[in-house]
Amino acid sequence: MTTRRAADNSKALDAFIAAKAEIDTMLERLKALSDDHFDTHPDEIHWGHVGTLKHYAGLLRQITHSAFKEGEHAA
Repeated sequence: MTTRRAADNSKALDAFIAAKAEIDTMLERLKALSDDHFDTHPDEIHWGHVGTLKHYAGLLRQITHSAFKEGEHAA
């Protein structure tokens, strides 16, 4: 049983590391896009851009609330 549990833990660890790497890649891409002002120029900003960023912020808020047990995920 111990060998099987160790194998299961090893598989879980591998899956965890893979998921973390995926998240890290997405965060790096988002940071780069944010640093580039989401591919916009100040003279071209319109309310559609605002709506898009508010949508992104809402999705990220769901993640941060879940990760940090805030908002609707608060204990």
